Amino acid sequence: MNTTYRFMRQGEEERVCALVERVFNEFVAPDYSPEGVEEFFKFAAPVALRNRNGEHHMVILAEEETELAGVLEARDCNHISLLFVERKFHRKGIAKALLRQAAVECLRRRPDVRMITVNSSPFAVPAYRKMGFLETGPAREVNGIIFVPMVCALDKLLPPLPTSP
Repeated sequence: MNTTYRFMRQGEEERVCALVERVFNEFVAPDYSPEGVEEFFKFAAPVALRNRNGEHHMVILAEEETELAGVLEARDCNHISLLFVERKFHRKGIAKALLRQAAVECLRRRPDVRMITVNSSPFAVPAYRKMGFLETGPAREVNGIIFVPMVCALDKLLPPLPTSP
């Protein structure tokens, strides 16, 4: 796999939100009420993503050749707002690499940040656990959005330091 990682550029919001919509509909929406699906898509709409992307938000893309494989959005360098990977790229380390890229950038922008949180969908909880996140409370539902609050030490997501010979 020849995956590259980069920041989303202006004008790519439609493409990014199309990936989010496909993955959400397949893996997350079945657990949500129609109200929850509608609420999620208000947040994950191209205009909303365009308006958020900037000083306090970052959107990192994973591409396999010219195909968009995954996306991560982080807010204030301490919260994962979106993390979605296309089905055919699941279990190939893309989510972990996106988190690693975000951790490096978060520490560059805000060296004081030590923890990063996520409100995980029930579907993604096992994946987040595998990447080092721990639940901080029970599952909740707000406006039809079902989530499990989780946290991870930022340094757990960083690439390993080189070892001395």
